[in-house]
Amino acid sequence: MKRVGIILSGCGVRDGSEIHEATLALLWTVKNGCEPVFMAPDDVQKDVVNHRTNEATGEKRNCLTEAARIARGKIRDIADVHDHDYDAILMPGGSGAVKNLLTADGAKAKPEVVRVLREAHRGGKPIGAICIAPVVVARAFKEIGKSVTLTIGNDAATAEVIRDCGHEHVNCKVDDVVIDRENKIVSTPAYMLARNIGEVEAGVSKLVSSVVKMMG
Repeated sequence: MKRVGIILSGCGVRDGSEIHEATLALLWTVKNGCEPVFMAPDDVQKDVVNHRTNEATGEKRNCLTEAARIARGKIRDIADVHDHDYDAILMPGGSGAVKNLLTADGAKAKPEVVRVLREAHRGGKPIGAICIAPVVVARAFKEIGKSVTLTIGNDAATAEVIRDCGHEHVNCKVDDVVIDRENKIVSTPAYMLARNIGEVEAGVSKLVSSVVKMMG
């Protein structure tokens, strides 16, 4: 059975992984006959946000511990995951993707994230990035030294971040994907554009199916 690594960044759209996107990535991984391999950094989250008020609480929470909520406990420290552990990588969005998978200033991807994506790329293993997660891919591949093609939908400011990293951004509808076939990278806007979970599902299902086909 093919294994799909799913990189999480906590639990909750404001400070971790977007739960709908993570759940749909898991659902379609299983529906496509693959085994999920959850991973997250064993780091303190950048912040903790009250999801009712959208205000920071001042609490300290561990990214890996929070992500374990989505994975139902079956999750690994990303530092302990290597290319023999998976056949593809998926990365849901949510604010935690840029808060917890990038450095504090947001300028670079954290070293272990870069390592995993570099190992995947070198091994010809496809990568799927959802919602805001293509920004993490953009930062990582800038360090890898490879130009790639991505989408976050049509938000001009976020698209410019991707271009500033030396990559191509392609505008995309919520229910579609952008595929960089040369680099085996698939991205979809999800909640960057979606108004509801149904619209997210349309894009994520297509993304996961595309990634699985690339695995061969």
